[in-house]
Amino acid sequence: MRTRRLLAGVLVAAAVTASGCSSGSDESLPEAATLVDDAANATADIDSTHFAIQVNGNVQGLMIQSLDGDLTADGEAEGSGTITQAGQLVEIDFVLTGDALHLKGPTGGYQQLPASMVSSIYDPSAVLDKDRGVAKLVSSLENPETTAKEEVAGGEAFKVEGTLPRDVLSEVLPGVPSAADVAFWIRDDESRLPVKATATFSGDASVDITLSDVNKPVTVEPPR
Repeated sequence: MRTRRLLAGVLVAAAVTASGCSSGSDESLPEAATLVDDAANATADIDSTHFAIQVNGNVQGLMIQSLDGDLTADGEAEGSGTITQAGQLVEIDFVLTGDALHLKGPTGGYQQLPASMVSSIYDPSAVLDKDRGVAKLVSSLENPETTAKEEVAGGEAFKVEGTLPRDVLSEVLPGVPSAADVAFWIRDDESRLPVKATATFSGDASVDITLSDVNKPVTVEPPR
């Protein structure tokens, strides 16, 4: 009787193991190179988006700490964020339209500045720029590997990991000190849109970039 119980236990364990292996092998992950190409092409075709940038920890040399706003492919943008200025965190609101940057600090109203000054703070138009934005980041990913399928921003996405050199990252994140390990989450549907990217630096500091409400109409007007 004891032998039968042992045999039954072995058979049950074998069945559970086989079942677990089967469910894991049923779903193969797409090739990273194909996902990267599709995501780069999809991002290059974006007309407008809601974007967010969040710094986690201390990334030396990076002025921005957070940004959240709406952006068009023409480079017009509006939103708010937090930057480091003279060692202090400062909250700002910004509107970038035409040839003018409208900037508001924690006190007072908007100040109009030449659009050329946007690069001294942060140029949000870089995010959708085909030659230096998210499309460039995706297409420049080195040694890409599809590592998982996860739920991100309310939908399934493939996680593709690799590395990006400093000169590519600095186009979107000016001032970053080094290359970084980067993960992209690319939507598991026909759009193949990248919905999130995370760049991780030494000391586990990281920067998250997310895109949402892609191609929903965005109208940017100067503040009154």
